[in-house]
Amino acid sequence: MKKLSTLFLSTLFAFTASAQIPNPGFETWTAATGYETPNSWGTANPLTGTFMVYTCEKGTTGAPEGSNYIKLTSKSATIVTIPGIAVTGTIGLSGTTPTVSGGFPSTTRPASLSGKWQYMASGLSDHAHIMVFLSKWNTTTNKRDTVAYTDSVLSGMAMSWAPFDINLRYYSGKTPDSALIVLASSGTAPVAGSYLWVDALAFSGSVPSGVVTVNGSSNPTVIFPNPTSTLTTVYFNSNNGGPVTFSICGIDGKIEKTMSIKAVRGENSVPVDVAALPRGIYFLRIESDGGTETKKIIVE
Repeated sequence: MKKLSTLFLSTLFAFTASAQIPNPGFETWTAATGYETPNSWGTANPLTGTFMVYTCEKGTTGAPEGSNYIKLTSKSATIVTIPGIAVTGTIGLSGTTPTVSGGFPSTTRPASLSGKWQYMASGLSDHAHIMVFLSKWNTTTNKRDTVAYTDSVLSGMAMSWAPFDINLRYYSGKTPDSALIVLASSGTAPVAGSYLWVDALAFSGSVPSGVVTVNGSSNPTVIFPNPTSTLTTVYFNSNNGGPVTFSICGIDGKIEKTMSIKAVRGENSVPVDVAALPRGIYFLRIESDGGTETKKIIVE
């Protein structure tokens, strides 16, 4: 199992066939003692149920399509706040940290993920997230190659049902074999009361093979997967291009690894090998003409 850190997921896929988003309208649910779970989606309910806390619920009143929809709410459980999370896979728990594995087979290159939502953040620092990760197994490296990755941070609020269309950012021209969708009511610092309701998910449009679509200067730096035990990728934007230095430091400040690259103007993706590092928490310092940025990496 991999840990869910800052809501960026490491995934374990093993699929080759094409398939649509499973249970996209959240119409079918399986009942358990005290809660229900949407079929083909993993939630934290089986884990947090021991505290009588259920962060995923079936919505029925006022469904925008069909009879049901999914309601994710961040809730307090003893001394921690658990975000409402649903994933097209399986959610586990390592201590108080959610973990995830799985995915579903998909060999299409959709342009976007569409659907309908309502959401609200409880506190200025919290934000809901919707993430899509498309990947392809590399038989040479025995690792997953990122084909597309998008993390949509939902700022503000939508207090009534509204349609959405989230563009996917393609980092490769390859055809994926697997997909993962993550819905989360909170971000890195969950606040009780934040919620995200979703219905009628669908992949829309098509991006031709060989096309890469990453662009835009406002995209944040993303490290994915994180945590990782071998290889992670840093996605970042460079306004002007030029030299960039990456330094990985331990919590004691000691530099464990450095590397330099020449960034291109716009979106960049740089693989970083951390297989030789002992397990623990590290900080990745990114230095360029545009300044210095620091991100946390967890090696497990």
